Amino acid sequence: MNWHEWEPRFIQFLQEQMASDGAHDLAHVRRVVRNAKLLAQQEDAALAVVLPAAWLHDCVAVPKDSPQRSQASRLAAVTAVAFLQQSAYPAAHLEAIAHAIAAHSFSANIPPQTVEAKVVQDADRLDALGAVGIARTFLVGGVMGRPLYEERDPFCRARAADDHVATIDHFYTKLLRLPQTMQTAAGKQEAEKRAAFMHQFLAQFAAEIGEDENGLVPQVDG
Repeated sequence: MNWHEWEPRFIQFLQEQMASDGAHDLAHVRRVVRNAKLLAQQEDAALAVVLPAAWLHDCVAVPKDSPQRSQASRLAAVTAVAFLQQSAYPAAHLEAIAHAIAAHSFSANIPPQTVEAKVVQDADRLDALGAVGIARTFLVGGVMGRPLYEERDPFCRARAADDHVATIDHFYTKLLRLPQTMQTAAGKQEAEKRAAFMHQFLAQFAAEIGEDENGLVPQVDG
């Protein structure tokens, strides 16, 4: 497969399709593709499936607060396959590409059935972790108008985490659980490394607001 020919086509299509969403923009897609290439090499996955799926996984944008959010990856799969058919991409790969796109989404809850789908899912989830994941989380929280943290209980010690309440809650409702959901050994290893950085961030965040992530920091007078 001549990727020097196909990848510019994918990019042009995305530029025509993608909505203005800083957390799911072309830079996000490029990072997912990079992750997917690295994981595919380690997992011996077929690039003819992995790369189109990684490039096109977010080709349909549904806002995170939309009731249709869980359908976004299925809609993206349909749209991607239609584009690939029109572009004369080898038909033998289309079903596997569609499955990899549909299964990548956390909210869709579709189990990945192939190594290629597992690679694409892991590649996308890695971009929700680490330094980039932190930046994306606060970007989305700002767009949604959510506060950084819930002042009475910032780290959800005595309440259920709810990322509709505050952005920090999203670490506990989803992000820090992602390493447990990784489908490949290489993906899990990288996810755990990035999650460890996020724990360090939370500890520093807690210190700066006068709390400890695991308990109240003693107040200092004067």
